Amino acid sequence: MSELPLLARKLDASDELAPLRDRFVLGTASDDAADAAVYLDGNSLGALPANVPDRVADVIRRQWGELRIRSWEESGWWTAPERIGDRIAPLVGAAPGQVVVGDSTSVNVFKALVAAIRMADAGRDELLVDATTFPTDGYIAESAARLTGRTLRPVTPAEVPAALGDRTAAVLLNHVDYRTGRLHDLPGLTAAVHAAGALAVWDLCHSAGALPVGLDEHGVDLAVGCTYKYLNGGPGSPAYLYVRRELQDRFDSPLPGWNSHAEPFGMSPAYTPAPGAVRGRVGTPDILSLLALDAALDVWDGVSLTAVRAKSLALTDFFLRCVAEYTEPGRVECVTPERHAERGSQIALRCADAGEVMKRLIARGVVGDFRHPDILRFGFTPLYVGFRDVERAARVLGEELA
Repeated sequence: MSELPLLARKLDASDELAPLRDRFVLGTASDDAADAAVYLDGNSLGALPANVPDRVADVIRRQWGELRIRSWEESGWWTAPERIGDRIAPLVGAAPGQVVVGDSTSVNVFKALVAAIRMADAGRDELLVDATTFPTDGYIAESAARLTGRTLRPVTPAEVPAALGDRTAAVLLNHVDYRTGRLHDLPGLTAAVHAAGALAVWDLCHSAGALPVGLDEHGVDLAVGCTYKYLNGGPGSPAYLYVRRELQDRFDSPLPGWNSHAEPFGMSPAYTPAPGAVRGRVGTPDILSLLALDAALDVWDGVSLTAVRAKSLALTDFFLRCVAEYTEPGRVECVTPERHAERGSQIALRCADAGEVMKRLIARGVVGDFRHPDILRFGFTPLYVGFRDVERAARVLGEELA
């Protein structure tokens, strides 16, 4: 009989983050019960924080229903994008006043890339993009290059240092590869980009809320990210844009909207950008989603990102150990790096019939996801995933693969 179930219980008993599970709407804690649910897809959509429904009900019934237009001032709607940005800032290693929330990741990638190109020295006519990036980043990069008359050059993150040169205007990279869970070297690559005289733009969708990022510490120029994965903001919750303080006066948004005007209610026909990161705003904020995100961020109160990262690595290590014991040798191949320094907070397993396997896992209450053509993805959100979850998921996987 395997010792792994007992070990999982011991690890859960000593887990300092285990009480955070109660801050979320989840099924009963995973146990030996056949119907115990295990949610390992927080890298696609985070679980619902328990305080969100009541907060959203108040926004709808009182702030919108009773105060109506007065809520722009009395309920703080107008300043919500930068106020909530300041709540996200510590989770990405940024001081206040550099993060603004709004729009989608795709829109913010476009703003950041075009602004970076506009800030680059004259004569820099090449844009580098992560060749392994999430497709939308590639689409946006191609459009930004075409609109600004630059040449787009896809390269892998490992190829970036050799590809940099005096033609490079900006580089768009993903902190964590969405397919494999590989963690890229943000400090080293940012330093290499700067040494070449270019600007670094990072996509943090698969890292923010799962591990320390250190935007200020490592001198990142611009960054974007979504809030519905590890930040648990809800489906379609607004994304965020980071603009390093030293660059804010030069940040020239390609989408100048009335919300980013220095005097938005002056209704001037001429555009004058607001000071600071606020110039990253465009149109009227999506208040319902924005305030749901605000409520969701309460789960981070008192939480150490160092502890989150330590548990993430412990969970993924334990999952790999369980998979190795519960599955036949050679049945699956781990494509996520073994080294902690190169691993995000997910494990990707290559499996010939991955699509069908994932359907069977979900039918048995183990929820991960599938990426074409042969990848099983399992995301580990340390705030609510425990070691018994991990053991059960691997055991069910082994049974379905047998």
